[in-house]
Amino acid sequence: MLAPVALLSLALPAAAVAASPAPQPANEDVALAIPFEKYTLPNGLEVILSEDHQLPVVAVNVWYHVGAFHEQPGRTGFAHLFEHMMFQGSKHVADDAHIAMLERIGATALNGTTNFDRTNYFETVPSHHFETALWLESDRMGFLLDALTAEKLKLQQEVVKNERRQSIETAPYGLAEEKAWQALFPSPHPYFGSVIGSMEDLDAATMDDVADFFRTWYAPSNATLTIVGDFEPGQAKALVEKYFGTLRSHPKPLAPSPAPAALSQAVELRLEEPVASLPKVEVMWHSPALFAEGDAVADVLASTLSSGKSSRLYQRLVFEKKLAQSVQASQQSLGAQSVFSIEAVARPGVTTDQLLAEIDAVLDQVRKDGVRDDEIRRVRNRFKTGRISGLQSVGGFGGKADLLQSYNHHLGDPARLAYDLGRYDEVTGAQVREFAGTVLAPDRRVILHAAPASAAQDAKPAKAAQGAR
Repeated sequence: MLAPVALLSLALPAAAVAASPAPQPANEDVALAIPFEKYTLPNGLEVILSEDHQLPVVAVNVWYHVGAFHEQPGRTGFAHLFEHMMFQGSKHVADDAHIAMLERIGATALNGTTNFDRTNYFETVPSHHFETALWLESDRMGFLLDALTAEKLKLQQEVVKNERRQSIETAPYGLAEEKAWQALFPSPHPYFGSVIGSMEDLDAATMDDVADFFRTWYAPSNATLTIVGDFEPGQAKALVEKYFGTLRSHPKPLAPSPAPAALSQAVELRLEEPVASLPKVEVMWHSPALFAEGDAVADVLASTLSSGKSSRLYQRLVFEKKLAQSVQASQQSLGAQSVFSIEAVARPGVTTDQLLAEIDAVLDQVRKDGVRDDEIRRVRNRFKTGRISGLQSVGGFGGKADLLQSYNHHLGDPARLAYDLGRYDEVTGAQVREFAGTVLAPDRRVILHAAPASAAQDAKPAKAAQGAR
């Protein structure tokens, strides 16, 4: 087999690159800044370069600005399906050879992930194999469809369907949680359903369907390449031009712009749980989008409620009342609209209505008094420590490349680390109190009661549960 670089050097001659360094906000803490340069190729590919010579490694990270949010009704799961397909070979890379080639050159932090807002692929390689990683990423960006076959598609459809069985259909509370999510975002909202898609849509996907989806969303104009680590900028720019500069592109596709989902009254679902042996209650609200006003307040409240054994929900439901064996609150921050949720799994003999009553009691206290300054301070330190610890790595989840990509994707500027952390410095107890009283209103939420048939529920089933399984 010819060396990978030799194969693509014939296919991708060099192209001119228009470069312009991204401005650094003057009002942000320079000590927290990640140095970078951002520029755009003529075909629309964004490139972010950040030198870091502490270790002889380079992180290559590609974000395609497409996720489940960008899919059409009846065509769900395509972004996640391509997360799998992109590792199956392209025009100049043999079937199933992509991962093997990276592993042979010592790649680490190698993965691909999909969420509602984006799909990403990343790997960290020894510096002297940096070019091979760029070649592999460019070949699947430009030439994946050349190697796509009906057999490959069918194989990955079955792989994804099996993943759905394991993660949703046979997972504890999986189907119930999916129904609750769909009640929060009714069809045709782009957040309806799960990232993995439905069995029906996966079965119905044709070669033409997936090829059209790829041509629309996986073009250079809808992607950002971030490179962080031990490289020389001149060399990196030349290699980016060599391998990505002549990939054909088209105008950047338009993302959906739905009206925000909203509930005019509470929706209560009482579902029989076929897998788990203990009842579970989950309460979900619409909340501010990622980086929007109120998103950091939601993070602080969620952490105050359930992070650690001193948290409010843990103390009341698990330690004092001994009603729950686990409890969790979270702000799932998404690009268009987020979800704040609280869930608790009951101890034997405890009903979901008992859990809900105690959750509401804790929330009522927050609505009345807010949270203490020392609670906010602990949460703030926890978030900052977690974010800054990620900067010790050039790649992987939460590493420098990932953070630059996230800020670029959601805020249009990679230089937003200090801004991100500064949001938590501004959160006050009064803001938390207001958030709990307005955003987490009792009449604007979905309440899921999921209990096995053996666990008798005292409350009468609500009307909203008539069509549930």
